[in-house]
Amino acid sequence: MEAASMSSSAERQVMEDGELEAAVDESVAACGGDMRATIRALIVANNFLECEVGELMKAVSHAYVRGRFHSYSG
Repeated sequence: MEAASMSSSAERQVMEDGELEAAVDESVAACGGDMRATIRALIVANNFLECEVGELMKAVSHAYVRGRFHSYSG
């Protein structure tokens, strides 16, 4: 049911099982097979992305306050 409500862009971002497994293998290989290093790298990358999202949310919020974005009125 939830998949039916996903937007088409979100659907394109969902990885197939084979693609996900390939990405996992590639991540582990990039860290020389060290699982702890792989997890560490993923945590660092996730923290970076969370910071980026926070900065983007602030920027959009400031633009909204300044009248650059208008709410949808239907």
